Order: sequence, then structure tokens, then C-alpha cells
Amino acid sequence: MASVDSANNEKPTKLITFLGKGGSGKTTSAIFAAQHYAMTGLKTCLVIHSQDPTAEYLLNCKIGTSPITCSDNLSAVRLETTKMLLEPINKLKQADARLNMTQGVLEGVVGEELGVLPGMDSIFSSLALEQLVGFFGNAVQQKNKKEKFDIILYDGMSTEETIRMIGATSKARLYLKYLRNIAEKTDLGRLASPSLLRLAEEAMTLSGRKLNLNGKMSSEIWDLLEQVLERGSTIFAEPKKFGCYILVDRNSPVSLASALRYWGCIIQAGAQVSGALALPSPNSGGELGAKFDDFSPLPSAFVPRISVGTHLDWNKVMQDSHSKSARNLLTV
Repeated sequence: MASVDSANNEKPTKLITFLGKGGSGKTTSAIFAAQHYAMTGLKTCLVIHSQDPTAEYLLNCKIGTSPITCSDNLSAVRLETTKMLLEPINKLKQADARLNMTQGVLEGVVGEELGVLPGMDSIFSSLALEQLVGFFGNAVQQKNKKEKFDIILYDGMSTEETIRMIGATSKARLYLKYLRNIAEKTDLGRLASPSLLRLAEEAMTLSGRKLNLNGKMSSEIWDLLEQVLERGSTIFAEPKKFGCYILVDRNSPVSLASALRYWGCIIQAGAQVSGALALPSPNSGGELGAKFDDFSPLPSAFVPRISVGTHLDWNKVMQDSHSKSARNLLTV
């Protein structure tokens, strides 16, 4: 009983992401934040979903598709959709081999031949982050979880894709409603849904996660899925579990306009913005410019300029006076 209570009282992993137009310092800010949290003693993982080599230069380590330790308390991993696509296909094949539902049709699917379709990047990013963060709580139980992180920093392929991912769980509830109607009110749905659910549960079990659908009626299963999506969508509205920062280049009117638009979009997606960050102008004295007034009442700060071409002493960067305001904002 004590172990159950301690698990319930365990501090949740917090997901943090950054939104901004290309060139506004989004990736640099994510790396700066990762170093900040790691140096404060929090177990941190930087998740990158692009082929941009900036993180490898700034962290001085090769980042692959499995988490690699870059420094004390700091790990990094690169998501590749083409590789993530293979895992669920292989699990479905294994499940089908045990249940023999498709009479070997799935076995003939060659995952390496399949391309990435539009929208798949966001879907597989969500699945990868769920494994690291645990959006859905105990509804999906993970076995043999190797490492728990205090902070997950996500640097997505684009701001638009990240916003879609954040809003996906709430939007998926509407799709679930229509799918439930098809499954419960049509002959095809009543015939096919039990087999599909059984195949999905078997695949989840093989991947180390379990939905606990045994013995549940169809209506109970749909109710469970609704609860899972509801739990996932509420996480983005909880400051203790999710943080989001807007990045802006104060010298670019386009960057400013984009940042303001992203602010509105993220609110519509069901999340809140934690603050605004900007790279200082080369000749600025470190004072926030008037353009930051457009983001009131959001707290705002500068992220120090970091050169990719030089070896970095992160201790020196963090102790620099120009880093103080950004570190204070990230700590809130």
C-alpha cells in the first residue's frame, strides 16, 4: 500500500517546448534550458525531432535514436519517424502471428518500404513523448521503464507541428465519438471492432504496455479510451506538467507577428504560454526592448547568444550575468 501511495505522490515529469519562427532561437533556447535544468540537479532529456545538427555542436556529443548521456543529468535523443514507424508495424505482426486474424496478410507488409505520410511526424512524436512523460497516467501501464526524467524538453520539426500535437488529444475525442457511433451502431462496426481491439491490446502488451481490457464490455472500453484522452488533454493546461515559451527575434517584424500568432494558437490548442524569450541584439545593452510590451502580461527574458562554431564552457555561460533573467524565468 505504501508503494502505491509513493507512486501516486511521485513528482510528475514536466514537458517543456519552445515555439517560434525559424531563426528566432528556438533550438538554441531548448539547449540552453536543458543545460539549465541539468545543472540544477534535475534529470533532463532533450528530445529533437529534426536533422538539425545544432544540438550536437552545442552539446559536443553525437545524438542518436536512443537516449545518450551528454553530461551530468543531461541526456539527448533524436526522433526519426521512418524508424519509429517500424516498431508498431512489427508489434502488430507479432500480435497477428499469435492471434492469426489476418491469415498472414500483415506478415507480407514490408515496413521499410513504407514512406512517411503528412501528419505522421506529429503522431509519432506524441507516441514517443508519451513513453517519456506518461501523458495518460496509469491507463497505459509501462513495464521495465528504464529511466525517469524530471524534465523533457521537446524541440519539434516546426512550431505548427508542435501546436497540432498539443491540440491532438482534445481533437481526437471528437473523432473517438464518431468512431464509437460506427462501432456500436453499424453491422460492420459490431463485427470488426472486437477483433481490432483484441489485436491492438495484444500489440500493446508485446510492446511492454497493457490496456487491461480483459473482461470489459465494449461500452466500458470506449469509456476508458475517452478517459485516457481526457487525461492527456488536461496535462497541457497544468503548469506543473507542461511549459511553453514563445521565441521572438526583436529585429524582425515577421518574427514578432509570428510569435503573437503562435501565442493565440497555443491557447486555442488548450495550453498556456509560460513566457517570452528573445536573443539580444548584437549592440544591445541587455535591456528588454519596447517590442516585448506586445507580450504583456507574459514574463520575458533574454537568452544569451551562443556561437555554434566554438567549444562552449556551459558553466561559464550559465554564470554569465546575461543568463540570469532567462534562468529565473525558466525556474518559475
